[in-house]
Amino acid sequence: MEDVIYIFGHKKPDTDSICAAIAYADLKRKLGYNAVACRLGEINEETRFILDYFDVPVPKYLNNVKTQVSDLEIDLVDNLSYDISIKIAWSKMQETRIKSYPVVDENEKLIGIVSLSNITGKYMDAHDFNSLAACNTKIDNILETIGGVIVGGKREYYNAPGKIVIAANSPDGYGDYIESGDIVITGNRVDSQKEALRLGANTLILTCGSMPCEEIQRIAEEKKAVVIKTLYDTFTTARLINQSIPVGSIMTGDKGDAIVKFHIDDYVDDVRERMLKHRHSSYPVVDSEGHVVGLISRYHLISQKKKRVILLDHNEKSQTVNGIEEAEILEIIDHHKLGDLTTARPILFMNEPVGSTSTIIANLFVKNGKRPSSKIAGILCAAIVSDTLKFQSSTSTVRDYQTAQKLASIAGIDIDEFATEMFKAGTAVGVKTPEEIFNQDFKRYTLHGYEIGVGQVTVYEHEKILKIKSDLIDYMNKKAENDDYALLVMMITDLNNKTTELQLSGRIAESVAEELGIDTDAKNVIYSSIMSRKKDVIPLIASAIEKMEL
Repeated sequence: MEDVIYIFGHKKPDTDSICAAIAYADLKRKLGYNAVACRLGEINEETRFILDYFDVPVPKYLNNVKTQVSDLEIDLVDNLSYDISIKIAWSKMQETRIKSYPVVDENEKLIGIVSLSNITGKYMDAHDFNSLAACNTKIDNILETIGGVIVGGKREYYNAPGKIVIAANSPDGYGDYIESGDIVITGNRVDSQKEALRLGANTLILTCGSMPCEEIQRIAEEKKAVVIKTLYDTFTTARLINQSIPVGSIMTGDKGDAIVKFHIDDYVDDVRERMLKHRHSSYPVVDSEGHVVGLISRYHLISQKKKRVILLDHNEKSQTVNGIEEAEILEIIDHHKLGDLTTARPILFMNEPVGSTSTIIANLFVKNGKRPSSKIAGILCAAIVSDTLKFQSSTSTVRDYQTAQKLASIAGIDIDEFATEMFKAGTAVGVKTPEEIFNQDFKRYTLHGYEIGVGQVTVYEHEKILKIKSDLIDYMNKKAENDDYALLVMMITDLNNKTTELQLSGRIAESVAEELGIDTDAKNVIYSSIMSRKKDVIPLIASAIEKMEL
């Protein structure tokens, strides 16, 4: 499998852009690609009805395609448990030449970072090292570090003791420095061992392979102390035991130290900016659950990969995903006029004069020798019917009609019956606000230097839209003024009567209305043949502006 390919339609997605993306991602996967369908906004009621009808999940939301940490080749490393010894951590660093490791808790969640400098700094602080209790050192760490074996008392008698003491002088002087709970390192002198236990030592470590006599074993049991044997000499044992403390006690993150970490979804621009403020050699990367997925360093930012994308049903920068300039565009498949997107290298660009992008996608299944499933055929057919207004739009072609008929046969639906249900569901006003209704199918254009916005409201039962028409006009007037549109156009397309009413607003609305022969006071007119925004309304408005400027 190759890296993921994101396939999506335009912002404020309609049925065609959503269904085409789902279907094309399905075809790409059949051809062996790791393709994912996405959406750039909320789906409308019509699209939701279609997806629910054919039991197809809503595509995931894609906010932008800027390069993220997940796009980088980060280092995969083992995590260290917070309670392992620094000896093990040191050994791993020497073996792998990695200078820092993430430290995790019992749930595998990041709690700190242990580095070579953490270990060396702690090891040089002999005074700080003198209390294993403060570090919560486990007896297993001590046994592993010095190669020890319990030869007296019981494991459970160990209670994270106090400081480390070497019994070097005569026993009568031990009272000056051995205290209850200490670890005492000694040799084979029974009097030294006995005195240390009498003073309350919790753990005796006998060096050079010495074994305790029966008396010492008995006293250790009475005192609930542990006796450990090691083959190392006293000097080596004293040096090694310091390495038994857990990494959790020396890691960055202990005692409230801040951990500089990154999330797998963080954007590289943000990562680069934060790295400039710190001088660490590497940084942990975590997922949404706080689990470590790897380490990242500055050099990773040099070798970043761009997200790979395919654009459907649009080819203009204003209509596409944020951050498109940082992505690698692989293909563009559309049925609109040419826009302003550019690419760094030649790509597959398909732009055909048909009524729906889904028509093109359906025929790509045929071209590649693949048959869409009944679900995919169903959503493609629905998208064609939607975008062509059941073949009534001026953009509709014979190819759209023939393709929809074939898809309907595969999906097992009757186009007329399904279209009625679909349009009723999609044009239901319900509890939507005027803002939601106006913007659900809204596109921006620049015509002869003017900023133009056209929103299309499709209705199946015209009387329902009449109840909120005045509110829609009020909203449109405010939007034109607040967003500084030269012209806003609201298309109210009646599918039953096959008419479209144009309502105009904005600072050039009166001039455009006059050129169109519209009542300049009402700024609206009803057309019996206009159904398409791109093929009917935009050319009409463009022509009016041209005449207006003569």
